[in-house]
Amino acid sequence: MRRAATIALVALAITACTPTTYDETLTSTTTIAVTTTIPVGTAAELLPRLVAEAQSVTQLMIDDGDARAAVERLTALWNAARTEVAATRADLIDGFDQQIDRFQRAVQYKRAADADKSARNLVDLVAAYLG
Repeated sequence: MRRAATIALVALAITACTPTTYDETLTSTTTIAVTTTIPVGTAAELLPRLVAEAQSVTQLMIDDGDARAAVERLTALWNAARTEVAATRADLIDGFDQQIDRFQRAVQYKRAADADKSARNLVDLVAAYLG
């Protein structure tokens, strides 16, 4: 019985050492170009665009559109405006940051109502900044 077990282990070890071959017809040489546009402008120019983007997220979620891409765009808009907002109205930073985070979670967990609430909150924050 021991001899049979030893033979089985040796056979397993030998087969485990066989070389790996790759089917080269399965490799792809296609390159996908990805471009990222960083928003540029003053906070007064970027924040209204942020609101417009934010207001589209809820409907995109309902229509099974690309809400994640919309949230990425609004996050980029916020990141571009954040330094100027921090310099002039630091008291609003936490509110903006919280709404951007809520958008990301809303899309992740498919909660359109949370996205809608964040859009309304961003309208108020932008009005406070621009007002």
